[in-house]
Amino acid sequence: MKKLLVPIIGLVILLMIVGSMLIGPYNKLVDLDADVDKYQANIDTQLQRRIDLIPNLVETVKGYAKHEEKVFKDVSDARAKLAGAGTMEEKAEANAQVNSALGRLIAIQENYPELKADSQFTGLRDELAGTENRIAVARNDYNAIVTEYNKVVKRFPGSIVAGLFGFEKKEFFKAESAAKDAPKIDFNSDKDSE
Repeated sequence: MKKLLVPIIGLVILLMIVGSMLIGPYNKLVDLDADVDKYQANIDTQLQRRIDLIPNLVETVKGYAKHEEKVFKDVSDARAKLAGAGTMEEKAEANAQVNSALGRLIAIQENYPELKADSQFTGLRDELAGTENRIAVARNDYNAIVTEYNKVVKRFPGSIVAGLFGFEKKEFFKAESAAKDAPKIDFNSDKDSE
């Protein structure tokens, strides 16, 4: 009986040591996973803010540019795609389409000087510019925490803990390659002419 007790005690001690070594990496992964969710929610909040601003901007422009229906449809379609995006990859792709469509919508102001001078339009345009900045900050924060999380998932002993408890690599919020060719939005073009 005494001979059996020593290996059992040794095994229990070994399991306790291994278990205590896994607690730190597990807790780190749990914390980082929660941070990733928080930063993803921050991106979602800013994207929703942008989605909410777009109809007001479109309606303001429609009052001046009734024959620009294709641009309005493109903006509406891009907005709907962004609102329905689920994964970070879908959100990034839809975000690039919104950028392109908004660029064309804002460019309409060049053809309508009275639109350029409209206070509602300029106010919405400025709010949209602020939202674009917030999205960029939220995207950078999210990608930074995803980088940290993914490092823990890949490194030892985090990789063992991640495998045991189902922690998987997270997606980055990446700009689509087509976004590099998207038209630039110049939110200050009317200020230069004043």
